[in-house]
Amino acid sequence: MSFRTLVNDLFNRGERGNAPVQPSELDRYERQEQEIIARIDTRRKMQSGIGRFLKHPFEVLTETPTNSLIATLPLAFLVFIVGFSFIIVDYGWWALFNTTMIDDVIVITVLIPVVPLAALDFIEAKREKSLENALPNFFRDVAGMNDSGMTLPNAVHIVARGEYGTLTPYIRKLDVDMSWSIPFVDAIYTFGKRLGTPLAERSVDLIAKASKAGGDVSEVLRAAAVDSYEFINLKTERANNMIIYEVIILVSFFVFLFVILVLESTFLTTMAEAGAASAASGAGSTFMGNVNIDLYKRLFSHAAMIMGFFSGLVAGQMGEARATAGLKFSAIMLIIAWVTFRFMA
Repeated sequence: MSFRTLVNDLFNRGERGNAPVQPSELDRYERQEQEIIARIDTRRKMQSGIGRFLKHPFEVLTETPTNSLIATLPLAFLVFIVGFSFIIVDYGWWALFNTTMIDDVIVITVLIPVVPLAALDFIEAKREKSLENALPNFFRDVAGMNDSGMTLPNAVHIVARGEYGTLTPYIRKLDVDMSWSIPFVDAIYTFGKRLGTPLAERSVDLIAKASKAGGDVSEVLRAAAVDSYEFINLKTERANNMIIYEVIILVSFFVFLFVILVLESTFLTTMAEAGAASAASGAGSTFMGNVNIDLYKRLFSHAAMIMGFFSGLVAGQMGEARATAGLKFSAIMLIIAWVTFRFMA
């Protein structure tokens, strides 16, 4: 029996003039009310924090790009410890300095958190771009409907029937909120929080404050549409102007990689052979008699991998004003450098 049913039962009994409710019955109702409240609290806890993570782990990990680090960082640390221990136990301490096995472990350790974070960030950036591109049209359409004489709830209800790409589900949730007589300012604030993009929060804040000040809502929505459109244009123009610098960074990495491979395959190999010939003839002390090709190869591989990883971050910062946006480039260039020196050089 629900709490509402219990209250109705008590109310009906009072209206029918029945005998007053006994204390024992009140105690029973109070216990059932406490049980209902406890269940509500338990469900609320399960929808946030660790309880939500245990119930919906995949949903929590993919909710934002950085949430993926909750699982990938411990996994990366575990892989590093296991790989490090395996090398020492099977090959000894000198294997850390004389072989590339520890390099392989470090590269895999870095890629475990970077690849999921880069992939989720790329997906989230596409989602934000799609939402922001649809916002001006939505604001403009609602303003037009409102100018035609419709109330805001009716205008939002009509617009919610249209197609605005990834923005459509959020508009329909806004329509549901307003259909329950939620004030426009509160509903639009909730709408902005659901979108979670900088442009949405900026536009919603403008609309809400202007509406509270008593301005014409249609004019406010139209101004927000113009502002959103200009913001998107400036953002697109900036990205187009900076793409050449991203290309320069990527090309520089491949040029660096090519030069290192040429040095290793021609210059160092020739010098090592000449040094070995000089040592055999007794003149090794005056020439490069001890050229450690493996050492130079390892140094070059480290330089290429470090340059590739951080060049990707610089490309992301310059192109999209976010270093995390360059993680996709970092992961790709790190893998290319590692594969080149590990299996091809």
